[in-house]
Amino acid sequence: MKRKAEKQESSGCNEGPKGKMTLLLALVALISAFGSSFQYGYNVSVINSPAPFMQEFYNRTYLDRNGVPMDSSFQTLLWSLTVSMFPLGGFFGSLMVWPMVNNCGRKGTLLINNLFSIVAAILMGTSEVAKTFEVIILSRIIMGIYAGLASNVVPMFLGELSPKNLRGAIGVVPQLFITVGILVAQILGLNSILGNATGWPILLGITGIPSLIQLVTLPFFPESPRYLLLQKGNEEQARRALQKLRGWDDVDDEIKEMLQEDRSEKEEGQFTVFSLCTFRGLRWQLISIIVMMMGQQLSGINAVFYYADRIFQSAGVDNNSVQYVTVSIGAINVVMTLVAVFIVESLGRRILLLAGFGFCCVSCAVLTLALNLQNTVHWMSYLSIVCVIVYIIGHAIGASPIPFVMITEMFLQSSRPAAFMVGGSVHWLSNFTVGLVFLYMEAGLGPYSFLIFCAICLATMVYIFFVVPETKNKTFMEINRIMAKRNKVEIQEEKEELEDFRTVPGGQAEKKEIFSSGL
Repeated sequence: MKRKAEKQESSGCNEGPKGKMTLLLALVALISAFGSSFQYGYNVSVINSPAPFMQEFYNRTYLDRNGVPMDSSFQTLLWSLTVSMFPLGGFFGSLMVWPMVNNCGRKGTLLINNLFSIVAAILMGTSEVAKTFEVIILSRIIMGIYAGLASNVVPMFLGELSPKNLRGAIGVVPQLFITVGILVAQILGLNSILGNATGWPILLGITGIPSLIQLVTLPFFPESPRYLLLQKGNEEQARRALQKLRGWDDVDDEIKEMLQEDRSEKEEGQFTVFSLCTFRGLRWQLISIIVMMMGQQLSGINAVFYYADRIFQSAGVDNNSVQYVTVSIGAINVVMTLVAVFIVESLGRRILLLAGFGFCCVSCAVLTLALNLQNTVHWMSYLSIVCVIVYIIGHAIGASPIPFVMITEMFLQSSRPAAFMVGGSVHWLSNFTVGLVFLYMEAGLGPYSFLIFCAICLATMVYIFFVVPETKNKTFMEINRIMAKRNKVEIQEEKEELEDFRTVPGGQAEKKEIFSSGL
């Protein structure tokens, strides 16, 4: 009976009570995502609505200082910097992920990261009173650093806290809060609320409130048990953290799975970005996250949002009503990401990735046709709106949330921080690139720009179909075995799942009868 139970455990069939969603796990997911991911989404779109009023502030401040109006080309440069410094800061924030999560822990990094947000919020909120537009640009860099850290650390933190049968659903929660942040910024940015000449400093400044809430509440929640055991070597703290998160005392199965992972990685040690890029055993994992992250951003999501206003205007929507239609698109984004939370564990990651990029691919192709024919065929304008909605749905259920989940699942503890650093850097550089080149693409190619995005979506979908495995309801070690076959490497690990280990003083586990075999 004992041997049979071990086989069930190793096959992933014996989930037991540890697979339940507990109140503590739900709270730490909500607080981490609200305090960090929400602000990423909020700051992506917060300057869109008040842009005319902020540009007027730039011009007025320059006139007060110099006695002459600001040159239009200089104003364009300043506004371009205001917009583009956020993704550039995100890239710098991604470069900080590996050293910070290894030295400060996952929870510790999130707590320290709040300081960036609070400082930036104070600077932006007081910029008009201080009559300085330079601090807004500086604050956008600081908020970008904050978002770069948050967008990588929150999925890593929640992925390590979650039981394997809830890892996908909880892993999508950060993306859900990103979409909620975008929607809240769109609502508060309405002209009738804060998107006006007097309200825009408040609109920029309130971004610090979620950080204050997280700074006060997150210390009461446990650190990642995997970090405590595998990187700090403290089994007792890891066990207590797991017991709190799972809501019961018997966490031996998960402790053993972590120790097995630790033994299989002993020889490699902690990966740096360089060693990750040169290690054959992780070659296809690394290529996969680079492809998925590039596909996520280069698939044209920012371009679709950019085009959305003029598409709705061409369909007869009044100029004053366009901002309300934009809010409705943001609401669709939130609803479909929420749907992804509930279906990711039943349908799996791979299906959602393929369906998401597939919807985006078809939408871009049809949108190109509709935009070219809308001046000659009157109902093509309405087809354009349908294409935008279908594209948003595709991105929300697959292309946006799942790649970050896959980084957590395709890498083990020693390589995960470096993998997030690489994936996050690709994410933000691709974001920055689209923002930099899309206006030139649009000027040169017009609606045919979307054919480029269509090709990128198709290429990403083909790669996922042939290379990326399904990771649903699998332990990190099981996923590692699947990828080891593709990498054509052997994994050194225990041949048996042993019951006979005991804890000795100091939190170290003493194992008996350890056998090593290449699988």
